[in-house]
Amino acid sequence: MTAHVLMLSSSRQGDEAYLEHARSLILAHLGSIRDLLFIPYAAVTQSYDNYVSAVASALPECNVTGLHTFDNPIQAISNAKANNQAIVVGGGNTFHLMHTIYQQNLLVSLQHAIAESTPYIGWSAGSNICGQSIRTTNDMPIVEPKSFNALNVVPFQLNPHYSDYHPPGHNGETRDQRLAEFTVLNPSTPVVAIREGTALSLSPQKLTLMGEKGGFIFLGDEKRPIAPNEDLTELLNSRL
Repeated sequence: MTAHVLMLSSSRQGDEAYLEHARSLILAHLGSIRDLLFIPYAAVTQSYDNYVSAVASALPECNVTGLHTFDNPIQAISNAKANNQAIVVGGGNTFHLMHTIYQQNLLVSLQHAIAESTPYIGWSAGSNICGQSIRTTNDMPIVEPKSFNALNVVPFQLNPHYSDYHPPGHNGETRDQRLAEFTVLNPSTPVVAIREGTALSLSPQKLTLMGEKGGFIFLGDEKRPIAPNEDLTELLNSRL
């Protein structure tokens, strides 16, 4: 696989403006490409048109076109590389995003485009679907997709927006406890948890954590820290 993928944990960091922290990472990942084919299907409480407008405003250097405006979205995805476009998938509700991808039969087209080195950028839900499945999303299952199986660009699970903060007096499960529920039932599948403001960068046969914050790998009953800018290529070994 010659994938060229940027998986951002979030669209915002702290009180920053929309995509402010991500902008430099996005532009660096794009190289000379400035045309973006944007998939807005994670949006639920805002219209797809408004979502496209928000991304276009945050990335004024780029021409952003919503996939929902095409009569044949499968063909639009297949033509992205020839049209010198990057595929971008925004955040929102991961279940709604996955439901719509299956509903429109886009999964295979997206997998082929990524495998053929069409640049891909996702944040939040758009990153979550790069893993084996969406079973470690933080979102509520507001709609039932055909399957939880995702793009499987990387051979592990992702958990964006990771935080180990436990509010005083809060008696609900922590994020670590929720992820432990997954790893107990799936002890051989790693979960890579990335904090807001960071991203995973995948290039041919190389995976790196980008940003100033570390993350964690949950595997079985272990929780291993990831340092900023750490080489995580070992996680791709099953693909090499």
